[in-house]
Amino acid sequence: MTMGLILKREKIELNINQIKIVKSGWGGEAVENSTVEKIVYLSDGLEVKGFLAYPKNPVGKLPCIIWCRGGFGEQGRIDSFSARGMFGEIASWGYVVFASQLRSKELDEFGGRDLNDVLNLVSLAKEIEFADSENWGIEGWSRGGMMTYLALAKLNIFRASVTIGGIADLRSLKQDEFILKYLKGKYGRDLSQSKLDEFFNSRSAINFAEKISPQTAMLLIHGAKDERVPVENSINLAKKLVKQNRLLRLVVLEEGDHFLKNHRKEVSQLKKFWFDKYLKKGNTK
Repeated sequence: MTMGLILKREKIELNINQIKIVKSGWGGEAVENSTVEKIVYLSDGLEVKGFLAYPKNPVGKLPCIIWCRGGFGEQGRIDSFSARGMFGEIASWGYVVFASQLRSKELDEFGGRDLNDVLNLVSLAKEIEFADSENWGIEGWSRGGMMTYLALAKLNIFRASVTIGGIADLRSLKQDEFILKYLKGKYGRDLSQSKLDEFFNSRSAINFAEKISPQTAMLLIHGAKDERVPVENSINLAKKLVKQNRLLRLVVLEEGDHFLKNHRKEVSQLKKFWFDKYLKKGNTK
């Protein structure tokens, strides 16, 4: 028997108190109408951890969504509790969700070869009998937004994308302590201006907007008062995309911070509407 790319699957089980909190945060359907699993899969020969979520009683072939995490290394990793809520909610809408924790911190290049950990999720759908491997959406928050844009420039398969507080101009974060620490750790004394320029430019969608898949309907959501990723990241990228006659919508949420804590229900409604509109066949609403 030939081994697939998915090496391990383990259903996430929460205790009663955790389930109550998930229901209060993401709604009862996120728990009652979905299954969320922790997985280990192969990516470039590496064993990478991630998640798989799907409706509790899947019928037919369901659209697939890749979910891109934010952060770097351990910071931004998704725990089982959060996965049960976030991915369970999307799955309860009728989707199969694939998410990656990305390779280890030592191998994470913040948009370099680690992008393959996102792209390689596409192949996993062939191992899930109820996943429609020809019907894809993608979502990313913060650094995950950057990964989403990079993925859209690499693969022309996504019908819809949602980015939330997405990094489109990495140079706008050049004074960020994490990024400076990462670059110094990677290059040390060899950190030159040319290497800085290559790092920032190659990962900034503002510089390669024309390479982003023209078939993708893009929803850009950003908080007006995002303290980590300036809202201009989404505004300026949207301006470039509009000039290219791309199908997109930009939503700037008033008073919204980086995590959009006061807009959670609104963000969920926006996401569901967008994915349903462009991924569910026959839906013209």
